[in-house]
Amino acid sequence: MEKVAGIGGLFFRAHDPKALGRWYLEHLGIALTPSKEGDPVWEQEAGPTSFTPFPETSKYFGDPSKVWMVNFRVRDLNKMVAQLRTAGIQVADPESYPGIGHFARLHDPEGNPIELWQPA
Repeated sequence: MEKVAGIGGLFFRAHDPKALGRWYLEHLGIALTPSKEGDPVWEQEAGPTSFTPFPETSKYFGDPSKVWMVNFRVRDLNKMVAQLRTAGIQVADPESYPGIGHFARLHDPEGNPIELWQPA
């Protein structure tokens, strides 16, 4: 059976796409889809990717009107959390799960849930 090789993009609606794109670039280092030749493309490092549907009633994402959450792998969760907090971004205290890794949650300026994950 032919299988997909990875996630090729994440597309979602935003109230202010340009401002939200700048926030992701400034605080998480994610370059948006290039608008012209020569613009950089965000490239992921190889590593594990979780793909998990949650029950509609899950409280894991916070706001029940949000139907998705993106999980970003990070190399050093403590440094990333400190960097975001220095920028005035509210981040939940990291949680650890043996054998899985360390996690911290936050929301982008439009309230979309984000989870940061430093694999074990």
